[in-house]
Amino acid sequence: MGFRWSKNSIPHKGWVLIDVYDVREEGQSVSKTSYEQCMMCNNEKIRFVHVVSHLDYPESLKVGCVCAEKMTNDYVNPKKKERSLRNKAQRRNNWLKKEWSISKKGNHYLKVKGNYVLIFQDKKTKKYKCLINETFGKKLFDTIEKAKLGAFNGLEYFKENS
Repeated sequence: MGFRWSKNSIPHKGWVLIDVYDVREEGQSVSKTSYEQCMMCNNEKIRFVHVVSHLDYPESLKVGCVCAEKMTNDYVNPKKKERSLRNKAQRRNNWLKKEWSISKKGNHYLKVKGNYVLIFQDKKTKKYKCLINETFGKKLFDTIEKAKLGAFNGLEYFKENS
């Protein structure tokens, strides 16, 4: 250990996990990823950032999973939340590899896990839109690939909020 772990002015226990996020953006390659650095141990290349806060410390800290576990004294939830993000990133990668069918009207569609997903071009804007089951997406996308990622996000949203 090092960096802030050796400072007595920083609490080592009693932190609360606020958020966990993935620094890799959708479709971003490993080489283009801007990794974070753990603010507690100084470890570099943190992809899944755990944000923790403490009542007796003025700022939130961005740390890796191991430091988050120690600081929160929770050896289940930081790992669980990171695993969930890792799984979502893997599902996204697999989604991009799926073979889509083309309808008679030239639209891309896919049937996956009981859901019907359609990508179509808006006649007015010439941008792409998504339909998931019977719900039309509100966002417009410049490319079919971006629309497919939008559809993935829509399916994830429905899954998380149902």
